Amino acid sequence: MGVPKRRTSKMRLRTRKAANRWHAPQLSKCPQCGSTVASHTVCPSCGYYKGRQVLTVGTK
Repeated sequence: MGVPKRRTSKMRLRTRKAANRWHAPQLSKCPQCGSTVASHTVCPSCGYYKGRQVLTVGTK
């Protein structure tokens, strides 16, 4: 049966838990309209992704 031979130190435990901490989403600017967009996502305001139009966005 797998039983730990030694007690896990505080630093080792905290280092392991630190890998699961929350990170803020990476936001970048859209080169077409300049609005803030999450990376690798179509811009919701203009519909462009990687320099070409992917969505047709209707004006209200």
